[in-house]
Amino acid sequence: MTRRQAITATLTVAAAVPIGFADTAWATPATGTPARLTLPGPTGPFPVGTVPLHLVDGSRSGERRDLMISVWYPAESVGRYPRAPWLPPALMQTLMAASGFDPAAAVAPLTAGHEGAPVRRRTGRLPVVVFSHGAHGHRAENTVVVQQLASHGYVVVTVDHAGDAFSEFPDGRIIVPDLPMGPADFADDIRFVLDRIVDLAAGINPDVQHRPLPAGLCGALDLHRIGMFGWSKGATATALVMNADRRVRAGLGIDGPMQPTITTDLDRPYLMMTADFTRATQPSVAEFWSHLHGWRRNIQAVGAVHTAYSDYQALMPQLAPIVGMSDEDLAGWIGTLDPTRAVRIQQAYPLAFFDLHLRHRGHLLDRPSPAFPEVMFIP
Repeated sequence: MTRRQAITATLTVAAAVPIGFADTAWATPATGTPARLTLPGPTGPFPVGTVPLHLVDGSRSGERRDLMISVWYPAESVGRYPRAPWLPPALMQTLMAASGFDPAAAVAPLTAGHEGAPVRRRTGRLPVVVFSHGAHGHRAENTVVVQQLASHGYVVVTVDHAGDAFSEFPDGRIIVPDLPMGPADFADDIRFVLDRIVDLAAGINPDVQHRPLPAGLCGALDLHRIGMFGWSKGATATALVMNADRRVRAGLGIDGPMQPTITTDLDRPYLMMTADFTRATQPSVAEFWSHLHGWRRNIQAVGAVHTAYSDYQALMPQLAPIVGMSDEDLAGWIGTLDPTRAVRIQQAYPLAFFDLHLRHRGHLLDRPSPAFPEVMFIP
């Protein structure tokens, strides 16, 4: 069974499993030395900073809910600030093992984000985008998109949905997906995080340990320009958040199953980037599309599969020869879409969407582009 077939076979109401809990034991690298994976860098004019924050939500039935988030942003200077890893070392090993890979096979890539670098504030307050991951995922899985947005002047807040996420807390505690959670639970997390974004905009540090924030972060966020995107289950959560919270002005759903079926009308911009979960094959996706009464687009890259719009499109071709993955299994991960072109699509279209609706500029989404012949506009 290919990875794509496995994803389809394991679908539940929640969504597909992006990576983790594999039933295949992959080979140990022959050299015994872990390989350092790499991520493509962003294309924007600004260096990128990032900082993790530990939040606690005690408002739900009196239970304490710990969440890890990361804030990404354009940085003023990064020279003395180290680059952040895609995942911390112990968490990367946990994810590798849960995916059936030898934990020693590879080391997490370094991102473009520099930990704790000061925020670039030369043009006033910055538009904000919030990210929600897929089922059994983590907040780093779409870092290609996240750091691209930050390099073009956005503050991006990524969220680990504890209980359905691989996550590590400041004390070294690691959690793995172990709770049944639906898109509505993800949406509740995001609305709590939106409240903490309001705190940051007001100059309040929401971190539980009150660790120092990067210089310039407090007060840097523009609450009148907030967008959201999500992959898989996170795409469904994006729609649910927008239905419940008008603070989110524009939403991007990356191959979301849109289940449970959404029947509430939405009057704000929404872009669907589809691959496996198309309107032609998924009644729930077609039904959601019918309730989009604001600006809407449905684009799809020829040859894309579910993971083609995530970091795995860039990482799996590097990992495949290390662990002895077959061409068939690799194709299940990345489809027939060329990885380099897939990265370009990830960098271009989300940025164009948020530029259009939060900054009112750009035209890439007006019509098919000769620069991206793989990208179809589905009427």
